[in-house]
Amino acid sequence: MNVLALSRTTAVRLLVLLVILSLLAPAVVSALTYDPSEETTLERGNITSAANNSTVISAQGYTFQGNTNPKKPARLVSVDERGNLEWVHDDRVGGDAWFFDVDPMPNGNLLVSSPRAGDTLVFELDPDTQERVWEQRFDMTDTHDVAYLGDDRIAIANMRQWNESADRSDDRIVVYNRSTEEFTWEWYFRNHYPPSTDGGYNDDWSHVNDVDKIDDDRLLLSPRNFDQAIVVDMETKEIVERLGSDQEYDVLREQHNPDWLLSENGTPTILVADSENNRIVEYAKEDGEWVRTWEVGSESLNWPRDADRLPNGNTLVTDTLNHRVMEITPTGEVVWEYYATWGPYDAERMGTGPESSGPTIRDMNASGTYAITGSANLTAGGEGSVGFDGRIRATFADTPLEEPMNEFATRWAHVTPWLRPVWMSGWDFVWAICAVLVGVTWASGELIVGRHKIAAGIRRLVDR
Repeated sequence: MNVLALSRTTAVRLLVLLVILSLLAPAVVSALTYDPSEETTLERGNITSAANNSTVISAQGYTFQGNTNPKKPARLVSVDERGNLEWVHDDRVGGDAWFFDVDPMPNGNLLVSSPRAGDTLVFELDPDTQERVWEQRFDMTDTHDVAYLGDDRIAIANMRQWNESADRSDDRIVVYNRSTEEFTWEWYFRNHYPPSTDGGYNDDWSHVNDVDKIDDDRLLLSPRNFDQAIVVDMETKEIVERLGSDQEYDVLREQHNPDWLLSENGTPTILVADSENNRIVEYAKEDGEWVRTWEVGSESLNWPRDADRLPNGNTLVTDTLNHRVMEITPTGEVVWEYYATWGPYDAERMGTGPESSGPTIRDMNASGTYAITGSANLTAGGEGSVGFDGRIRATFADTPLEEPMNEFATRWAHVTPWLRPVWMSGWDFVWAICAVLVGVTWASGELIVGRHKIAAGIRRLVDR
């Protein structure tokens, strides 16, 4: 009986080992056959219409505990009218860098926000010489956006400003004057939102990722975790406009980089990358209510984080986790496209200003919902045509589990690309995780059985 039991145990162990090896096999094959030269890094996509100027793109890259993954580099990239690479800026001075906001300045230079080594470095970059005209380091952990206000004044979206002694968030917007080296204005989210917002104070409470100048008296802000875009009067410090509300996901969900536009008849309009809803949307204010007038890309975008309306009526879209920047027509057709891995955050068409400078969708009589068409659909690192998240959505569609599984699929699609090695496909990563889970379950079972055997042995010794 003992021999038979031992044989069965060995057979089970061999079977489990075989399952683990089978699950790991696709990742091993991918690692052995991976050719970095075939990976989409900086590459022109579909271009049917030349741009009217260069396009500058900030790629966030992936940095963990001060070390940038060389396969997921952070950099600024400039591309000419027909998608030819002009230059790459990837300095790591003062610690490995992230690159977030990049804005054209009135003098043709670029204003850059680049967190590094626990601080935020803001600098003016001359694109012709690749030299910094000036730089200023702030004791701010992770600043995504800054805005030039004129007269040496810079507005800074200061997120993750946790006050440990007071056990509260001090997330804020500040204005810094470079001439006097002083903060001349500040505005705190905690003075305008209840502490219970987004589940309560935490070290990344508002995640304010954007600050834009509307005019001399107003700023447009994007508290991402509050699912809304707001306008603040700088004199009264009151919120005078609000699009969306906390957890009202059908309006906005963890959006990025909203832009303020006015229609020909003066109707306030907001164009925004609705990131967690994987779409670009535009809202116009009618009779005191915000009405969605445009939606594009919900079937193909993956965590877009910037959208700028160009003077010609097209929209420049940064599609972060598809690693591409596209100029699309009002009906969603791609006319200019560039692939700039890894994780592009912001894209700016030179000569058009730092934000949107074109007509509203309604002024172009193009209101509606559109799919994106005409993309080259290149994929960084190789990927199956239907990803794991797509399978999850399809499997649980029209079932009681549709909503929670769609939530899981969205989180999976937005998180795992940062963690997955570049040589792994999405499905390789799934099978590798399954292998780990099987291995952990097996090891736990072996541990439990081993403890039982030890306990039984001790009991036998005691009985003797």
